[in-house]
Amino acid sequence: MESSHDIEVRAGSWLAKRESGKWSAEDEARFQQWLEASIANRVAFLRQEGAWEHASRLQALKGDSAPGTLPSPDSWRLSPFVSDGSTRSQSPDAKAKSIESSRRWWFPRALAASVLVAVAAGALIWHFTSLGPYYRTPVGGLASVPMKDGSKVTLNTDSAIRMAVTETERRVELERGEVFFEVAKDPNRPFVVSAGNKRVVAVGTKFSVHRVGNDLRVFVTEGKVRLEEGSSSVAQSATPVRGDSNAMLLVAGTITRAADSGVIVQEKPLPEVEDYLSWRLGFLTFRDIPLAEAVAEFNRYNERQIFIQDRSVAEIRFSGKVRPTSFEGFVRLLEDALPIHAEHVNDRIVLTAARAVEQQ
Repeated sequence: MESSHDIEVRAGSWLAKRESGKWSAEDEARFQQWLEASIANRVAFLRQEGAWEHASRLQALKGDSAPGTLPSPDSWRLSPFVSDGSTRSQSPDAKAKSIESSRRWWFPRALAASVLVAVAAGALIWHFTSLGPYYRTPVGGLASVPMKDGSKVTLNTDSAIRMAVTETERRVELERGEVFFEVAKDPNRPFVVSAGNKRVVAVGTKFSVHRVGNDLRVFVTEGKVRLEEGSSSVAQSATPVRGDSNAMLLVAGTITRAADSGVIVQEKPLPEVEDYLSWRLGFLTFRDIPLAEAVAEFNRYNERQIFIQDRSVAEIRFSGKVRPTSFEGFVRLLEDALPIHAEHVNDRIVLTAARAVEQQ
């Protein structure tokens, strides 16, 4: 079994080869096989990919200045990442020589330095930005990221976050998607999840936050969290925070929907809340919900999409447990268990009522 250091180095090597421009179909197949081998591989590559992107931005700011000096505006413009078009006055031959020289200089050094970037970029980025490292998952992906304070963060499909741990605060910026948090107890450092104009604050608890635009869904399975926002109207029962009309306490067993128009808090049996979060175990659990809702949730995990053509089909009540990435299996289950017909139309599936097909 590879050590964490070996995994980081391997991730850096994959990234360097991909960015070199010499990337074949065989490389892509081997790379995907390596990613699928373990969650640790996927997390390491996402971390190094984020580090590479940030390192490029830092290089853009650095320009040609010597280490330890502040680059001048002129050197910013000379940076290959922030061109001002000053090469326009050069002859075509001079331009070609300049570009070729730049390539000969950059690619070998980029390849040689990639492993060093993979290992040390995290510390470098921490020094230059308070936002911390960047993590993301593809559609259908799942990743678990440990934090240095002992907390654990699990990213669901198509999600993206930035994390930072300081002496006074632990902060996660949720850019999109859904994340489950297992927060280590630390009364001196609150755990803050920021999503648009809303914040979810905890000390030691377990909860999930799902963001779509500025709308949030918060699932609490252990302890309490505090929901804060600029302005809200409470549409259903919730516990307001004393002295703060724009904050409320959410306890274990609650599902909260927070939009700019208002907040709804529902109390549910804890096993039902856990069912909503069964994606962490690799499957989706549906309990007597409209098929339209089940299909919409399933679509989050797949590039191919399922569409419901008939309203009667959308309103069918559905219960079941399915693998989110088993696309064909889910479609067969719907056809076998429900009075519907699934038709392949280009790259998508269209669901219609079975009786409508029989009458044609």
